[in-house]
Amino acid sequence: MDLIDTITMKYKNIGKKELAFFEKYINTYSPTGYETEGQKVWLDFVKDYIDTYEVDDYGTVVGIVNPEEKFKVVIEAHADEISWVVHHITDNGFIYVKRNGGMDPIIAPSMRVVLHTKKGLVPAVFGWPAIHTRGAGAKQEYPKAENVFIDAGCSSREEVEKLGIHIGCIATYQDEFLQLSEKVVTGRAMDNRVGGVLIALVAKRLKEEGVKLPFGLYVVNSVQEEIGLRGAQMIAHRIKPDCAFITDVGHDTNTPMINKFREGDFKMGKGPIVTYAPAVHNHMLDLVLDTAEEKKIPFQRDVATRGTGTDTDAFAYSNSGVPSALITIPLRYMHTTVETLSLEDLDNAVTLLAECLKKMSPDFNFKYLS
Repeated sequence: MDLIDTITMKYKNIGKKELAFFEKYINTYSPTGYETEGQKVWLDFVKDYIDTYEVDDYGTVVGIVNPEEKFKVVIEAHADEISWVVHHITDNGFIYVKRNGGMDPIIAPSMRVVLHTKKGLVPAVFGWPAIHTRGAGAKQEYPKAENVFIDAGCSSREEVEKLGIHIGCIATYQDEFLQLSEKVVTGRAMDNRVGGVLIALVAKRLKEEGVKLPFGLYVVNSVQEEIGLRGAQMIAHRIKPDCAFITDVGHDTNTPMINKFREGDFKMGKGPIVTYAPAVHNHMLDLVLDTAEEKKIPFQRDVATRGTGTDTDAFAYSNSGVPSALITIPLRYMHTTVETLSLEDLDNAVTLLAECLKKMSPDFNFKYLS
């Protein structure tokens, strides 16, 4: 029996079709500001479980169930991945880049990349001088955003430009989805396309269970989170929802080199993380916690004393205030090419969010003093 057959038997919400969608979505490039191809993959899957959809001018996709209803509930993820953008090409053909989102330059050397051009994808590598040539001790050079560079196999600026590469082109890593074990998968851009998978599977589950929601459900896959929650800011004002459930990833802090006293204690496989924060509405938080306890869904608790650093902040403080909750999936090695997570956590997060939606209604009490 291969792993995919085991998965089909094991999980409530993840079978062969869902895992194939997950893999295709992760492997499709979706850099910040250029999310179109990833959004096409996501919409192609979710369109069977919604009534209609909208796309805003910057590429955020919204699948809608019950568009005629006045009370609006959002479930949201962000679709973009971190990347690099070309900002200088040397006379001898080396390409220097700036970060498009929170790229960690220390992982860049020796990585394979593709540059996105109008002529298509151009393969290249992040070069790096051999250890023998970089000096010794304190004088040795280490990767920084200012000194990492891309080599496309060219010997001049003119050769680079003939490939279609110019200032402003995006570069993304070439790593792909990989299943490490029955439970664990890895790849680039799990942050936060796993959230896109999560909300798509919630829509699928509700549709297949024949759940009749007493409100409009807006399944939102936002753009440009990695450079400041920009897509969520725009779409929150467009939809004007009555409440929102935001999904993202959090840190698995049980790997080496992470201080649990500073970062908290969270572990992959122990359930989705529910966050306490000023942007998280207390009654929405209670709904999530009560649902998890009632349905015996494992979960973990996190605290954010200022901003959450997620699209929760954009939705919560939009319009006249939108009651919001945040559910995240524990992730190892965030902002690397080997972001790693547990399918059990994804499966449990789908169930948790679906059960929360079944309890939500236009009569939900958001008032603190009532």
